[in-house]
Amino acid sequence: MEMQFDKIPIEYLQKLTDGQRMQEETLELRLPEGMPDIGRVLGAWGQVIVRGKEWNGDHMAVSCGVMAWVLYIPEEEDGVRSLEAWLPFSVKWDLPDAPNDGAITTVCLLKSVDARGVSARKLMVRATLEVSADAWLPAKTQIAAAGELPKDIELLTATYPVMLPREAGEKAFLLEEQLPAPATGIKPEKLLHYCLQPEIADKKVMAGKVVFRGSAMLHMLYLGEDGKLYSCDYDLPFSQYGDLEGEYSPDATVSVRLCVTSLDLALDAEGILQLKAGILGQYLLCDRSMVTVAEDAYSPCRKLALTQEQLQLPSVLDQTRQAVHGEESAQIDAQQIVDIAFYPSYGQLNSAEGIAQLPLTGQFQTLYYDPSGELYSLTTPWTGEWQIPMAADAVADIQAFPAGKPQAVCTPGNVSLRAEIAVDATVFAGGGIAMLTGIEAGELEKPDPNRPSLILCRKGNRRLWDVAKETGSTVETIMQANGLDAEPESSKLLLIPVK
Repeated sequence: MEMQFDKIPIEYLQKLTDGQRMQEETLELRLPEGMPDIGRVLGAWGQVIVRGKEWNGDHMAVSCGVMAWVLYIPEEEDGVRSLEAWLPFSVKWDLPDAPNDGAITTVCLLKSVDARGVSARKLMVRATLEVSADAWLPAKTQIAAAGELPKDIELLTATYPVMLPREAGEKAFLLEEQLPAPATGIKPEKLLHYCLQPEIADKKVMAGKVVFRGSAMLHMLYLGEDGKLYSCDYDLPFSQYGDLEGEYSPDATVSVRLCVTSLDLALDAEGILQLKAGILGQYLLCDRSMVTVAEDAYSPCRKLALTQEQLQLPSVLDQTRQAVHGEESAQIDAQQIVDIAFYPSYGQLNSAEGIAQLPLTGQFQTLYYDPSGELYSLTTPWTGEWQIPMAADAVADIQAFPAGKPQAVCTPGNVSLRAEIAVDATVFAGGGIAMLTGIEAGELEKPDPNRPSLILCRKGNRRLWDVAKETGSTVETIMQANGLDAEPESSKLLLIPVK
């Protein structure tokens, strides 16, 4: 006799891609007419701009680029010159047989940008990006639930609270600001380079909305009216919300990833700075569901043939953000640090003995005046590591990005460099949940007349369920006979009434 199982649907988001792409682009840049010949290239600085995301069924793509600025010292003139360049990137992931109705979240990280002189009128600019993107597709699975069973069949059920990805979306917004005069007190005469670094301070799910707030740090390097170079920073707060399509429990959590979609900083004749920047907030909402499954069954009166499957769900085990401090020193004699930038990067997560390790690298780029007043730039590499405890069968989605402002401290003959990397980790369960999906019951058997009606045994490391199944009793009967209200200790001697 075959027992009937009901099918209970459960909906979630399935992640179709997992991985990052590293891509390098180069650009030959010629000096415009009127600019002096190149004497010495100081270096290059950059800002990543995400132009768009596209899902075409069999693949998805992220189009982005690097706004680059190259600084050089002219061959026969004083001062510093700056050139702008745009290096386009397009990164593609194959999605075989995937429908065109999912959501994409992406993070683009500038790993390095540099420039070298090819001739007195020509530069070669190179940028390296690390682009990661997740494709989220609505998915549905079914939980098998046993219907009405004969009284002689004992069923073991378990309820698991699982945190599942449920909704992905995005909110685009603009920052438009007229900025006050730089804190240096020196009026800007020309902008040399600038970048925007948005960061999340808080995010939550509230009344059918994703609410997030944070600040965008605008960093700029400029030529002052006194002919010297200066850098300054502006902290621009923001608060945004996005409407949710579904209704969720108070346990719902959300992660938000930010990217810059446009950036323009203009300096007018009066020295007033006008900022216009586009930012995209991409969010992934996870909510808790209680999943009840039948794990085992037996009968003391007949033989049962059981069918089991592994219920695979992308259950979130942990979400965490940790800071890693990158510190390095450079053997240079700097009289004044003009500007410092930090470009981080990260490799593949490696797991061993319950610990997951993420290799981190980065580059400090320091612009400084030496004691004689000459301007120089130095690139200093850094390596580090981040760790997190993680089960062997778990998988993790990792994002690392710069946080805060890099710092530099000068001492005679040495500069100490410091930057912070924020590492976001979402750990997913790797294994499934054992689920009973079918029971085939044999004919009722007559009890053995020689079988004792009472057995005495020690519990050991078994569950009461295992003891009852082995002896042909029931958990309820054993607990009543021994006055138990919970699982006893392994040393407990049990009276086992047998049917």
